[in-house]
Amino acid sequence: PAFRCFQWEFLLGYLPALAADWLQGPLLFQLLQSRGFLRSQIAALYSCGFASNVAFGLVSGVFVDRLGRKKSCVLSSGLCSVSCLLQLSQDFLALAAGRVLAGLGTSLLFSAFESWYIHEHLERHDFPAEWIPNTFSRVALWNSGLAVAAGLVAELVAEGLALGPVAPFLVAVPFLALSGIFAGKSWEENYGKSRPCGKACGEGIRGLLSDPRALLLGLVQALMESILLIFAFLWTPVLEPHGIPLGIAFSGFMAASAAGSALFRRGVSGRLRLQPL
Repeated sequence: PAFRCFQWEFLLGYLPALAADWLQGPLLFQLLQSRGFLRSQIAALYSCGFASNVAFGLVSGVFVDRLGRKKSCVLSSGLCSVSCLLQLSQDFLALAAGRVLAGLGTSLLFSAFESWYIHEHLERHDFPAEWIPNTFSRVALWNSGLAVAAGLVAELVAEGLALGPVAPFLVAVPFLALSGIFAGKSWEENYGKSRPCGKACGEGIRGLLSDPRALLLGLVQALMESILLIFAFLWTPVLEPHGIPLGIAFSGFMAASAAGSALFRRGVSGRLRLQPL
């Protein structure tokens, strides 16, 4: 019972932030296009977000450990909230700043929350390490459902209620506020080891170079992520001219992704006993 209580305390802080992140995906291209920007300008705005995510990702681990993981979770919600509100602007530089903040907030979203949980699970509560996958399997299940729901909600508020493509970004703000307030009030703070940024990056590079398999895995993962990011930029202009509801299409993509993950788990752990390459 104590573990279940702690687990739900984590999920109630983490899941609203994930829901807000998904809400920002379905209509981003349509929103920027409605502002009158050319496709090359939209590509530049997308690149601002990707570049800030990559650049900050190099030091996010050290930053989170020094600032405090709970504070970093709250900061993630704050940065993403400001980013969503900046989407109301018609100004290119304001929108670029919004994409940069979104990249920073997303980098924290996918590092600080999990780091906070693992430390609390092992150090403060002394629960068995074997229980950690149970929590993250629940996160994965809920995350898939939230991704599918985000597309439907985005379609409802943008087209059904005729509020336009900026509406999902505004709907995301209360979820981010809920996540930040809940984490700030209900979670205990914890910190990681204080290490110089250069030393931490050097250890990572040496780890990659010392193990060819790790380097190959990173390269394959990078190529796969680049394909997904290109797809994220192209799917809207490909489908929109055909009158396909973008929110519904996004939900379909997310449902297919969840189905693929489920098939993979069944293939690896079921009767087939497939082995990943």
